[in-house]
Amino acid sequence: MGRGVVADFGLSELFSGLCHTDTLDPFPVWRDGAISPCFNQLVLGALAHSVVAVFSACYLSTGHISDSSLTILSFCITQMQPPPVLSPVGERSYTSMSVNDADSSLLIPESSYQDTGEVVAEDGSSFISHLMYLWLNPLLRRGRRGELEKPCNVYLLPRRLRTSAVRRHFLRCWEDCQQGAATQRGNTAHRPANRTVEEVGLLKVLHKAFGLRYYLLGVLKLAGNMLSFAGPLLLSSLVQYMKEEGAPISQGAWCATGLFFSTFFSALIRNIFAFEVSKVSLSARAALISAIYGKALRVSGGSLAARFTLGEVVNFMSTDTDHVINFFNSFHEVWSLPFQFSIALYLLYLQVGVAFLGGLGVALLLVPLIKVLASKIMENNKHMLTHKDSRVRLMTEVLFGIRVIKFYNWEAYFAQKIADCRRQELSHLKAIKYLDAVCVYTWGSLPIVISIITFVTYVLLGNELTAAKVFTALALVGMLIVPLNSFPWVVNGTLEAKVSLDRIQLFLKLPNQDLDAYFSHVAPEDPQDTIVMSQGIFSWQGPGGLMLHSLNLSITKGSLVVVVGKVGCGKSSLLAAITGELNRRGGDVYVQGREDGFGLAAQEPWIQHATVRDNILFGKDYNSSFYQAVVEACALTDDLNILPNGDRTEVGENGVTLSGGQKARLALARAVYMEKDIFLLDDPLAAVDSDVAHHLMERCIMGILRSKTRILCTHRIEFVDKADVVILMDNGTIIKTGTPEEVLPLVEAVPKKRKNDSNAKEKGTKEEQGLSNELFAEEESSLSRGEQKAVGGLAWKVYHTYWRAVGGALAVSILLSLLLMQASKNVSDWWLSHWISNLRNNGSAQSVLMPAYSSPHLLLFSPGGLIDCNNVKFYLTVYGSIAGANTVFTAFRAFLFAFGGIRAASVVHNRLLDTVLKATVTFFDTTPLGRILNRFSSDLYSVDDTLPFFLNILLTNIFGLLGMLVVMSYGLPWFLVALLPLGLLYHRTQHFYRHTSRDLKRLCSLTLSPVYSHFSETLSGLGTIRASSSASRFEEENERRLEQNQRCLFLSNAAMQWLDIRLQMIGVVVVTGISVIAVFQHQFKSIDPGLVGLSLSYALSSTGLLSGLIFNFTQTEMQLVSVERTEEYSTTLPTEPQHSNPQVPTSWPEQGWVEFRGAVLSYREGLPNALDGVSLVVRPGEKVGVVGRTGSGKSTLFLALFRMVELNQGQILLDGVDTSQVGLAQLRSKLAIIPQDPFLFSGTVRENLDPCGHHPDSRLLEALEHCHLSPVINRIGGLGAEVGEQGKSLSLGQRQLLCLARALLTEANILCIDEATASVDQKTDKLLQQTIREKFQDKTVLTIAHRISTIMDSDRVLVMHSGKVVEFDTPADLCQRDDSIFCKLVGGRGE
Repeated sequence: MGRGVVADFGLSELFSGLCHTDTLDPFPVWRDGAISPCFNQLVLGALAHSVVAVFSACYLSTGHISDSSLTILSFCITQMQPPPVLSPVGERSYTSMSVNDADSSLLIPESSYQDTGEVVAEDGSSFISHLMYLWLNPLLRRGRRGELEKPCNVYLLPRRLRTSAVRRHFLRCWEDCQQGAATQRGNTAHRPANRTVEEVGLLKVLHKAFGLRYYLLGVLKLAGNMLSFAGPLLLSSLVQYMKEEGAPISQGAWCATGLFFSTFFSALIRNIFAFEVSKVSLSARAALISAIYGKALRVSGGSLAARFTLGEVVNFMSTDTDHVINFFNSFHEVWSLPFQFSIALYLLYLQVGVAFLGGLGVALLLVPLIKVLASKIMENNKHMLTHKDSRVRLMTEVLFGIRVIKFYNWEAYFAQKIADCRRQELSHLKAIKYLDAVCVYTWGSLPIVISIITFVTYVLLGNELTAAKVFTALALVGMLIVPLNSFPWVVNGTLEAKVSLDRIQLFLKLPNQDLDAYFSHVAPEDPQDTIVMSQGIFSWQGPGGLMLHSLNLSITKGSLVVVVGKVGCGKSSLLAAITGELNRRGGDVYVQGREDGFGLAAQEPWIQHATVRDNILFGKDYNSSFYQAVVEACALTDDLNILPNGDRTEVGENGVTLSGGQKARLALARAVYMEKDIFLLDDPLAAVDSDVAHHLMERCIMGILRSKTRILCTHRIEFVDKADVVILMDNGTIIKTGTPEEVLPLVEAVPKKRKNDSNAKEKGTKEEQGLSNELFAEEESSLSRGEQKAVGGLAWKVYHTYWRAVGGALAVSILLSLLLMQASKNVSDWWLSHWISNLRNNGSAQSVLMPAYSSPHLLLFSPGGLIDCNNVKFYLTVYGSIAGANTVFTAFRAFLFAFGGIRAASVVHNRLLDTVLKATVTFFDTTPLGRILNRFSSDLYSVDDTLPFFLNILLTNIFGLLGMLVVMSYGLPWFLVALLPLGLLYHRTQHFYRHTSRDLKRLCSLTLSPVYSHFSETLSGLGTIRASSSASRFEEENERRLEQNQRCLFLSNAAMQWLDIRLQMIGVVVVTGISVIAVFQHQFKSIDPGLVGLSLSYALSSTGLLSGLIFNFTQTEMQLVSVERTEEYSTTLPTEPQHSNPQVPTSWPEQGWVEFRGAVLSYREGLPNALDGVSLVVRPGEKVGVVGRTGSGKSTLFLALFRMVELNQGQILLDGVDTSQVGLAQLRSKLAIIPQDPFLFSGTVRENLDPCGHHPDSRLLEALEHCHLSPVINRIGGLGAEVGEQGKSLSLGQRQLLCLARALLTEANILCIDEATASVDQKTDKLLQQTIREKFQDKTVLTIAHRISTIMDSDRVLVMHSGKVVEFDTPADLCQRDDSIFCKLVGGRGE
């Protein structure tokens, strides 16, 4: 029944139903003198949409579209009125139609050029577009117009290569492997995350994540290898065909066609393989970097600090990851090289029989030599990298402490120290380069040696040499050399990857921070208790670390707890124990609501390289009223008014552009803005003036935070009475907990002999050292403007610079030896073809006279007639001599080049170091440290190693190409006809590519720095990030930065393959062209098969040469960018004047008389004056205290005195001598300073006190005794003890004391002290003031102080405001005056 109904329902019923018409005339076209509405809707309306749909589909599949087509299409769409039937697809739908919804890339771009930054690479492009990389053309065009300036201008990554997708996939595989491991052990129970990580091998996870796809690419590799052997075999057939007079043309045509197809498909397959492998390695890179970053955020603080330095962890992400990724390129070579070698040997055997064993014997004898060379190179490389690491580490410290080095006039000492490291590094580099030269020499001369031995053996065995055999054998020998040459390096690459994989594995195996196990889950009986510790034992992992023990503590919700105690007693460690950064060795610790995190202000403030506002918001949303309240409470309002762009001003690395007090308050503001329930404040009052400290206490700690739980560590005893509870600590334990009245009397009574028994490894972050001052406050907002990306091609000046660094005469010798080497190689090949042609001609002339068969003893070339042995000897002798000359020239070129490279490396480094150490302080303030370091690490590595490597290959390629063109034109003059158009095509292609390639490479470098700098910034601020529960946000930020870098890297790889496929096709045309010309010439007249064979064997290698030429030219240009960058620093940096004044006596200044006369100083044009007409006189032996708010010009006085910044006008006189007339070294060596931020460099205590070795040990020990440091130094091992990276084995207070001991050793008559005891407890501070008074009794002392008590006994006090002197008198007189600013400061200090 149902079927009958369906059968009755035909097309007429369907149309009449749609059009509401009669079934007899269901689809009328014309009605009432017009087109019927139904026809209009269903046909005419739908037709336009179909056209649009088809057009759009084509557009989507091809990945590029011409501008004119787009204009027509957009016109059609805008004109089209959609009919009623199609009304759901309204006009809005057209305008929002996009290529990829996720990326909202408009199908019809609004401008004539589609914005390449919104296009997804590769996805949705057609098969041909994939094959020929047509989807890349719009980007290349944009690059040629010079519009690839920012990372956002390049295509988005294909979806499956996006960092987020790769990371999710990798984590899934990781979890699967963990479950698999757990199942195998029969232990499927849930285990804590930090244990299971250890049980999974990284290699296993990589294998699971990327293995299958990667192994399948091996099939392509195999096919490519097989096809590459077709060339020599077809060449043999073609030359054979040439020899036969009157052979049918079809035979030649088949050979030519075969050559075309084999070279064509071989090129395609190799190209696809290379691009697909680069995609897999890109995915693996994203996975590894994300895994390392994620691990760094979760690893337990103690185990990280105990096992690895910050530099090593950053190395895991950079060097080690690169080694592992490079393995993806070499793995398929591991099996394919032996396979290629075996096939080449078999084919050689078919050509020359057992004669191939002679050549093979030589080649195999060289393998152990190469192995020895490779292992020597590896060994030297390891040593070189060790010295490089220590040089870069030393350079990092020098840059961190550059102000102190300049203050103390230590540049020469450090320059010498760095030069020693560099000398050792270069000695190993020299060994590597000379060993490399031996390798180059061996491989350069090997093909000729093998050929000679093979041919001589073949002839001596009584065989006939024919053109076909010779040139096929030559092509096969060439194929033998490649696997032999590459194999040692492939093995080395594999071993390197193994070492790096193990290193990363070691890092990933570190135990994670397991907060569930660390904190107790049992809530205390009293719900008001927020933090409870009972019998807590905590330690930092690592030698000599402070142990916190017997900690019993109970903190009530909303209370203010103040922790006091001597320097290094464990105050900061107590806060670390509360946040979970320490290892809990015993007892319990409970924190209410710990999942929400803490508001932590660390003792050494961690400031991000971002704007002031971003630092305070720290990823939270901007709430205007609360933000203003926080800024006001943290006393930042005035500071933000000084800054040129207010809170939008960019803060340099580690807060380099802010003073110590500003950094502390910014970190405090960030903590407050987090709105947590518990606040841990580690001495935020240390680096600020007395009135600012009162402001912070009243408005912030007791004001905006009054309802929160606050733990405040401080040395400011005057604020302790405001606490609800006071905790007194000493030697890692709590001595007393109680009210201020109970504890305060004990603070002075802590026994002196127990002075700091700790290393108080109180923190792990690194402090940017330097004289903090208003210089930084007044810096321009984006003072560290983004690093400049050089635009366009390299200037000839750069080539000239490198030429000069190598040395003109040496450079000419290198080029000459290259020319002779190439010429001798071509002449030897030509001689071979000449020999065969002669043999053929002789043979044809004598074949009539000679019988068809004679004894092989009489004949060396059987059918060719009787050629006497002398003739053969002659040809062989000439061939051997030419080959011998070639090996000599090869040796010359290899060793001269190695020598030139080392010389250039040495010259470039010395010039760079010399200039940087002489640069002005302003340069260091406005340039991020990472940028300068980049010049000394990656740029110098390029100049040392990578540049000579690529330059060597490039020069060989250029001369090789010239030789090839000469030989091919000589052999087949008709080839010159094709040469011009091919040359033009080649030039256009490479020109089109080079612009974009260069820009993409530059963008790769530009986007890589933020990934590493963000990582090292994260490692520095790990405590703050984890305490505030911001880890996941930082992980997302890392992913975003990595994604940008991966985009540029992916497109750089794609552009290389775009070029490669086009050059391969030019190569295919050359090979096919030559074979076709040869076939035609053979038809019309006799042709010399020797020369055809020679030309074709050269042509087969032309594709490699052509693509190698462009690739190496681009690579060389990229490496020369490093020369450009180092040269920029060597020639354009502002440097300090280097003159000295012989008239100044060595004893000057004897009295210590200091006079400022109308001194005016501004840091840069357009900035307000930091000193505005300062005039004052300090008498010999006078003690002067300097006070004033941040930005008032206190520190600028010292900077001007030391000529760190030159005066705009006015004078500074010391004992009546104008300081501007004295050499900088003379001036600075006569002044002493104790800077605000204590700077120590890694080395012994002795080296830190007296790097130049001027004083005996007894004097050093005496200075330490005076600074009350002897017990600590004796405990860590005396003067020979290492102080750790930037002195991290000592607490901040102890570092300040060590810097004071330095000053005690100087013989200077004028001493400047810049808040030298801010992080020292009151009692020690008093003892130190006494020491300074005794030791500098008859010397002039200028002291900047935040604690008024430290300058109350000064002879006079100088009060600064806005760069002017407002008061200068004795403390007593100033206190008598009612309007005195100093009087108000004293009154407000609450003492």
